[in-house]
Amino acid sequence: MTPLVSILIPCHNAKAWLSETLESALGQSWPNCEIIVVDDGSTDDSVEVATSYLNRGIALHRQSKQGAAAARNYALSKAQGDYIQFLDADDLLGPDKISRQLQSLNLAPAGRVATASWGRFHHDPAKVVFNPEPVWCDAKPLDWLVLSWSGGGMMHPAAWLLPKSVAQAAGPWNETLSLDDDGEYFTRVVLASTGVIHSREARVYYRTHLDGSLSQQKSLNAWQSSHEVCRLVQKHVLIHENSPRVRRACALNHLRFAFHAWPYPGAQKFASRSLEEAYLLDPTTPRPILGARFEMLAKLMGWKRARILQHFWHHV
Repeated sequence: MTPLVSILIPCHNAKAWLSETLESALGQSWPNCEIIVVDDGSTDDSVEVATSYLNRGIALHRQSKQGAAAARNYALSKAQGDYIQFLDADDLLGPDKISRQLQSLNLAPAGRVATASWGRFHHDPAKVVFNPEPVWCDAKPLDWLVLSWSGGGMMHPAAWLLPKSVAQAAGPWNETLSLDDDGEYFTRVVLASTGVIHSREARVYYRTHLDGSLSQQKSLNAWQSSHEVCRLVQKHVLIHENSPRVRRACALNHLRFAFHAWPYPGAQKFASRSLEEAYLLDPTTPRPILGARFEMLAKLMGWKRARILQHFWHHV
């Protein structure tokens, strides 16, 4: 019997992109997919766009605005599939994405999760660029996480394909988080799996630099969420292995967050906590390096003032 794949799409004010996203889901070469859209209190015409697809088999559910994590959990509660495919309402799946990943998973030991090649685009997916990263590989769970956190790259939600049994073992999305909630969720997914399989021919198109998107948020709550993710993923992995390599990877997570957050006055208290946490985990872990010009400034005035100046100059 052909396994059923549940494609789960949280949606909030995505009318400009939702149709293209739904077409990419409907256009999958895998013959047995269900597509579930959960509208999270949209105030634009997203619901009308989704409704126009009901006669093509899309299931639409609505809730008051509770956040993307809550919408994904709602979609999960409705999913009947053997596999779970998350898809944000502005991203696109290549037509063979799911088929390629299922081919890889069928040849792998039980409990594996699959990743895909992905590229960024702004408006035109034809202009996407696929830049392979070290995490585009097969790896054991902790090896993959350490590689990712040590500068090896990341996978955004649509790049993954999960057996439903792994999703159930990982538990629901954390609805108290906003920014970087996917980092916390997929850390639990990887740890609940028996390993990661990379399907290089499977492709995903990641739309970036959209005004108002969650990844672009710089609110106090967003910075707090991102800091909390650093703390939570540290807790998750140290339960499995409290070793120098894992502690260093966690320290790098904290340092990377502190480095990016420091120029924002409201975020500095969270950045300071991450700096303290990084030192406790591994005092020898170096901060991120941003090129010769920045390093020259950092030597003259310290990296914190250099980051503030760099941020000011970029925005001016």
